[in-house]
Amino acid sequence: MCIRDGPPAEPPTAGAAPDGAHLHAPVIDWFEDNARDLPWRRPEAGAWGVMVSEFMLQQTPVSRVLPVYEQWLARWPRPADLAAEAPGEAVRAWGRLGYPRRALRLHGAAVAITERHGGDVPADHAQPLALPGIGEYTAAAVASFAHGQRHAVLDTNVRRVFARAVTGVQYPPNATTAAERRLARTLLPEDERTAARWAAASMELGALVCTAKNESCHRCPIAAQCAWRLAGKPEHAGPPRRGQTYAGTDRQVRGKLLAVLREAHAPVPQSALDRVWHEPVQRARALDGLVADGLVEPLPGGLYRLPHS
Repeated sequence: MCIRDGPPAEPPTAGAAPDGAHLHAPVIDWFEDNARDLPWRRPEAGAWGVMVSEFMLQQTPVSRVLPVYEQWLARWPRPADLAAEAPGEAVRAWGRLGYPRRALRLHGAAVAITERHGGDVPADHAQPLALPGIGEYTAAAVASFAHGQRHAVLDTNVRRVFARAVTGVQYPPNATTAAERRLARTLLPEDERTAARWAAASMELGALVCTAKNESCHRCPIAAQCAWRLAGKPEHAGPPRRGQTYAGTDRQVRGKLLAVLREAHAPVPQSALDRVWHEPVQRARALDGLVADGLVEPLPGGLYRLPHS
C-alpha cells in the first residue's frame, strides 16, 4: 500500500495464514486522527441514519451523497416517516444520485421496519438481512457502524486495502470472492469494539489513502507491512477492470426520463418524455425498463408518473 518512516517489515511468508493483529493498532490510530466528520458517523445519526447512508453511498461518492442525505434525514428522520409516503416521493427525493432503484429498496425497507419492528432498525444482524433490499454488506455495515458489533464489512475500499496489504496484488477481483470473505473474517479483531473501529478505519484508509489510483503511500500507517509495496507494486495481472460508461447509455436515458417525472407533481404525457431523447427505440426501451423496475407508473391516456403504491 503505502510508505512510512522506519525499517520495512519482513514480507509475509507465502502460504502463511494472515494475522491482522499487527495492522489493527496503526490503522485504528490513523483513523482516530484522520477520520472525516461525516453526519452518519455522529451518535445522533442512529441506525436509521447509518442505513440511509449505506444505501446512498453504493457506487456514489461522499460529495454527491452529503446534500441528499441531509435533506432526506430532515424530511424523514425515522423509517416510519418515509414509510408513510408514496414510494415515488423517495424516488423524487433521490434526485440525481443514480441507480434510483436504491430509493425504492430503501422505501421498502422502511415499510418493513415500521410493520415488523415498531419503526426501529433492528440491532440483531439477522433481522436486517430479512428486510427487502438489504444484503450481507448493508446488514454488516449497520450492525458494525451503528451498534458496534463484530462483523466483516467488505466494501470496495476495504477489499482494495486487504488485496494490497495482505494479498500483495494491486486490485481485488471484480466481484467479491469467498476467499476475500475468509480473509476479512481472519483479519477481524476478536474484541467487539475494536472490530467495529477496524471496519470503519480500514474503509476510510481505502477511501483517503489507499485509493484506486494515485495511492498516497507516504501517508499510509501500514506501508512498511504492505505486501504489495514490499513486492515492488506489481501491475494488476487479473481480468481487465470494468470501467463505467454513462454518456449515450440506457442509464443516461433513464436518468433523463426520471428527471422529467421528478420535477412534475402531476402525471406527464408521453410527448413530454419523447422530448428528452432523440432515439425512439432506445427511449422506449429505457421507459419500459423504468416501468418494469417499478420506478415509473403508466396511467391511462398515455400518462406517466412516479409510483404511488
